[in-house]
Amino acid sequence: MTVRKLLFNIHLYLALISGVLVLTLGVTGSIMAFETEIDHVLHWKLSYVTPQGNPKSLTALGEAVGKAFPGERPGGYLLPSAPNLSYGVAIKRGLVAVNPYTAEILGVRAGGRDFLGYVHQFHLRLLIGNRADTGKTIVSWGGVAVLFVLISGLYLWWPLKRVKIRTSAPGRQNTRGFWFDIHNTVGVCSWLFLLVLAFTGVMIGFEAQTVPLFYSLTGSRPSQPPQELPPPPSGVKPITPDQAMDIARAALPGTLPFQINVPGAKGAYQIRSRFPEDLTPGGRSRVIVDQYTGQVLFAEGSRTAPAGARLVIANRAIHTGDIFGIPSKTVMSLACLMAVVQLVSGVLMWLKRA
Repeated sequence: MTVRKLLFNIHLYLALISGVLVLTLGVTGSIMAFETEIDHVLHWKLSYVTPQGNPKSLTALGEAVGKAFPGERPGGYLLPSAPNLSYGVAIKRGLVAVNPYTAEILGVRAGGRDFLGYVHQFHLRLLIGNRADTGKTIVSWGGVAVLFVLISGLYLWWPLKRVKIRTSAPGRQNTRGFWFDIHNTVGVCSWLFLLVLAFTGVMIGFEAQTVPLFYSLTGSRPSQPPQELPPPPSGVKPITPDQAMDIARAALPGTLPFQINVPGAKGAYQIRSRFPEDLTPGGRSRVIVDQYTGQVLFAEGSRTAPAGARLVIANRAIHTGDIFGIPSKTVMSLACLMAVVQLVSGVLMWLKRA
């Protein structure tokens, strides 16, 4: 058996074996590229508001939520990226959507238990939740299989270099030829994007090994937030979430704080921020503020984070398509769908083989 024939067989059967996983990752990945935008559409009554001057303070919004849900204490606040979007106030029963201009309660969402939540978890770990994280392991090794299929596919395509779709008369052989052309043409046109998706996905999947590697390659070390917080002074009232957000803005000039966790009696404010170029929904900058003294206990921006951390950030942003916003999201979403086309065309070629 020649090397080419051996590679062809491995390429074929590895693709067939991992086909269901490729289909799953392709469909869910294409949706996740626009997860935030789709979420706003699916929950438009809870998402969109009419801007009316300046937003109310976080303290005022928290008080409004406390009145609407007696006994519930705000555990955090989520600020939107646009003025026509609602604020989120986290309580035990879920995330309360609040009109920031009127303090009107728009509704409550139970986190992670909706359509997009299931799509997200299906993409990450096939909805298999256990301590061993079996689902994530399967997805990670599936990514390795996809990498091999992509590299072997390029090797098999190279001698013919066919980028043409035949439109001849119908027939068994001609139909198989049509799907062969689809498989070749779509494959070579989307190859680089699929390779990037698979490679960055594998880097994320095996993060226990790759993250230390990133730090080792760059000669950097992870930042270490304080492990122990100073004891709370007696008789001192905590600063408000609004004051903590102002302190976070000053600690990382140029960032936009968008999420703050309200601590208990012995905790500290945890604020997440983003620079204008950071288009990821979760942001990559953070500040820890002492809730009694207002002292900045830790501050790390994505621009000045250790080189290893910046590699991790860039890898995730490339994989999700967030790196350049809507244009790169569109490219990565289409690439995910092209993976589905590759699977379907490959299966049809196999079924219609002579």
